[in-house]
Amino acid sequence: MVEEEKDKGIIAVLMKRFEEECLPRALGMKDRVEQGERLDGADIAFLSKVLEDSNEITRLAEKYPDYRKLYSQRANLFHKITRKALENEKKA
Repeated sequence: MVEEEKDKGIIAVLMKRFEEECLPRALGMKDRVEQGERLDGADIAFLSKVLEDSNEITRLAEKYPDYRKLYSQRANLFHKITRKALENEKKA
């Protein structure tokens, strides 16, 4: 039960951070790359941090099925951003 409480605390922090920081920035990046812009160094660093966080988020999504859909949507958003950013880099 202690581990479950700890996980719920981690989930709460990750959800708040995603909602307040990560999602707005990701949506801004998505808009920019869809307009043909390239990502800058800060964007790349942000994506690198998102990738690091994915390990913990994946573990929690596997353990708590209620979060799998949200995890999948998050992963899909970042896949779209990186795929389009790569296309833009190839065009540059």
